Amino acid sequence: MIGIFGGTFDPVHYGHLRSALEVKDIFGLDEVRLIPCANPPHREQPAVTSEMRLQMLELAIKNQPGLKIDTRELDRHKLSDQTPSYMVDTLKSLRQEFPAGPLLLFIGTDAFKHLTGWHQWQQLFDYAHIVVMTRPGFETQALDDFFKARLAKDTSELAQDNAGKLCFQQVTQLEISATAIRDIIARKQNPGFLLPDAVIEYIKQHKLYETH
Repeated sequence: MIGIFGGTFDPVHYGHLRSALEVKDIFGLDEVRLIPCANPPHREQPAVTSEMRLQMLELAIKNQPGLKIDTRELDRHKLSDQTPSYMVDTLKSLRQEFPAGPLLLFIGTDAFKHLTGWHQWQQLFDYAHIVVMTRPGFETQALDDFFKARLAKDTSELAQDNAGKLCFQQVTQLEISATAIRDIIARKQNPGFLLPDAVIEYIKQHKLYETH
C-alpha cells in the first residue's frame, strides 16, 4: 500500500513529518509519497518558489526510509503554468503508475470539511481510499449518504480494495502551522524545534520569509 500526503510545504515542518511517519506505521505502508503542490486551487499561492520548497523537503526527509518525494504536481505545472494542482489529476496519474494495490490519500480534518468543494471530488474515490487524520477528541460530524456508503468500519478494509473507502484515523497532530512559522521568522524570532534544523539553516541561508 502506498500513502499520498500532499501540501505546499511552505515550509515543511514537524507537523507534516510526524503525521506522515505515524500513518506509515499505523497502516503498514510500503511508502508515503510527499507531493508538493505547485498551484494550490483552494489557498493562497506559496510564499517561496517551488524549487525552494522542494529543496527544503529534500533536506527534511534525508535518511528517513519510507518517506519519498513525488514531484508530479511540480512537473505538471512546468508544462502549463496556469493549471491548478487538482488532486484528482494526481491520483489518476498515480493509479496509472500503480494499477494494482491500495492507494491511501491522507488529508486533515479541515480539508475534509471542504472536500465537496474540490474539483471532481467524488472521483477521488475512484482512484484511492481517503483517510482523514484526526486529533484526539475529534468527533465525526453527521455524514451524508455518499460518505456513509464508503465509511470503513475497520482500517483492515482498506487492504481489501484498491480504492473507494473513507476512514478516520487519530494521529498525534502537533499544533504547528507553516503560517505561524513564517510569522515567527518575519518577527526575527527563533523557529527552533518546529521544523528540522537543516530546513532552518536553509531558510536562514536564503533569507526566506523575512518579510510578509
